[in-house]
Amino acid sequence: MNVTLTINGEQHILTIEPRVTLLDALREYLGLVGSKKGCDHGQCGACTVLIDGQRVYSCLTLAVMQEGKEIVTVEGLATGDTLHPVQEAFIDNDGFQCGYCTPGQICASVALLEEVKRGCVSAVTPDLHSPPQLAELSEAEIKERLSGNLCRCSAYNGIVAAVQQVIGQKPPYPVAAVMVSESGNN
Repeated sequence: MNVTLTINGEQHILTIEPRVTLLDALREYLGLVGSKKGCDHGQCGACTVLIDGQRVYSCLTLAVMQEGKEIVTVEGLATGDTLHPVQEAFIDNDGFQCGYCTPGQICASVALLEEVKRGCVSAVTPDLHSPPQLAELSEAEIKERLSGNLCRCSAYNGIVAAVQQVIGQKPPYPVAAVMVSESGNN
C-alpha cells in the first residue's frame, strides 16, 4: 500500500503493509532512528513523536493512519544547526544519562509546553477552571505531565529542570540532593 507521510516538513512516499506502525516506518523505512522502540506496547514513551502538535506513542499508531498529518520527530525539532530550546535545556541540565529515552522525553516536553499554552489541565491541576500558566507551572505539574515517559536511569531531576529552564523558572541543581544526618547515636 502506498502512503504519503509528512515528517519533519518533508513528504515521504512509502510502500508498506497496512499493519506497519509509525515507529517501524520511521526507523526501518526512513532511517529516522531517534524515536526508540522500548516496550513496543505504549508503556514507556521512548517512541513519543508529535502528530499535529499532539504527543503520540508511535509504536501504537499505524503509519497509514497518519497520511495528511504533520509528524515531527526529535530529528525535526532543531532548525538547521540550532537546537530547539528544549534540546538545549536537556543538555544544560543533564536531562539524560544513557540517552535511550531522551528523544521521547524531549518530544513529550515540547508537547507539554504547547498543552499548557492551550490551557490544558492535568490530573494534579488544583483548579480545573483556572489552568496553570507556563511561568507558574509547578514541579508536580511537570512530573504529572511527563509521567507517561519513563527513564530507567532516573534522570528525572534533570528532565524537570530542563522544562523549568525553558519556561523561565530557575531550575534546581539537577543532581539529586543527598541528605546526611549526623547524630550522636551510632
